[in-house]
Amino acid sequence: METVVRVALIYLFVLVGLRLLGKREFGQLSPLELVTLLMIPEIVSQALTGDDHSLTNALIGASTLLALVLITSVLMHRFRRFEVAVNGEPAVLVAHGRLREQALNISRVSPDEVFSEMHKSGLDRLEQVRWAILETDGSIAIVPTDAARTKTGLVPNDKQQSLIG
Repeated sequence: METVVRVALIYLFVLVGLRLLGKREFGQLSPLELVTLLMIPEIVSQALTGDDHSLTNALIGASTLLALVLITSVLMHRFRRFEVAVNGEPAVLVAHGRLREQALNISRVSPDEVFSEMHKSGLDRLEQVRWAILETDGSIAIVPTDAARTKTGLVPNDKQQSLIG
């Protein structure tokens, strides 16, 4: 039972720590994926390195971790508030061509990162951005204005639509 309690406490500690670090720190990995990837080898390594000669203890630890990940996943699916507590919510970094300084500061995202994502989307001016949203997975989604969409060819204009249709 001591192993179950230790794993549960470490899991919660790491999950909260990752949540406090923020979305941009780990890019595409979700906190649950990262916690799992970091903890399973550590838990099993105790039995393999000789610190704890019990393979049973290592299996109990790994099983506890996997059960916690499953429970967390189910709770996030079932309860929106729990999902927001674990994953956070998307943050609007640019609204209608204007940087939102407070959101940038809270999320620790630099304007250069926003501009980099704009350029990847084929946009060169901030005025062309309707929304730039920091998603919960750490990526930045760029939503261009209607005029920018037509100019960059992201959405066909009326003439293009009539030629296609």
